[in-house]
Amino acid sequence: MALSWYVIHAYSGYENKVQEALEERVSSLGLQDKITQILIPTENVAEYKGGKKKIVTRKRYPGYVYVQMEMDKTTWHVVKNIPKVTGFIGGNKPVAIHDSEVQKLIESDKRLVEPKVEFVERDPVEVVEGPFHGFNGVVTHVDHERKRVKVNVSIFGRETPVEFEYTQIQKI
Repeated sequence: MALSWYVIHAYSGYENKVQEALEERVSSLGLQDKITQILIPTENVAEYKGGKKKIVTRKRYPGYVYVQMEMDKTTWHVVKNIPKVTGFIGGNKPVAIHDSEVQKLIESDKRLVEPKVEFVERDPVEVVEGPFHGFNGVVTHVDHERKRVKVNVSIFGRETPVEFEYTQIQKI
């Protein structure tokens, strides 16, 4: 039989432990030629906290682990008996996925995903960075391309439009 990719369903949050346990089991049983790769799809996400940009790696599909293996009774039982594994996608007759789908996952792991900032007009916001720190205002215009927002801020009792970057404000 040929090597194919299969998807294992594991307890969410235990994907790395499942990967480690499976690698140990494969090594101890000498099944390196039958179970060759174990993949947990991730993505790099830019998060903005406290006005600072931070790159965070997240699991793209929590609870799922991809395995390239030759499916037979032995390998099926090895994978199925790993702690925190509930089974294969497809149940007792696991369904292989195409190599092209896995290649897309591997390629997309490398790119950076910007977070979706959900500012809309008339949102009340607080300025968290810059010379207007601590001021409150209302969003009047959102420019998604430039990642900038116009906010009416009350300065000396007058509403004044000020332009901010997404990172400089937060919703109230």
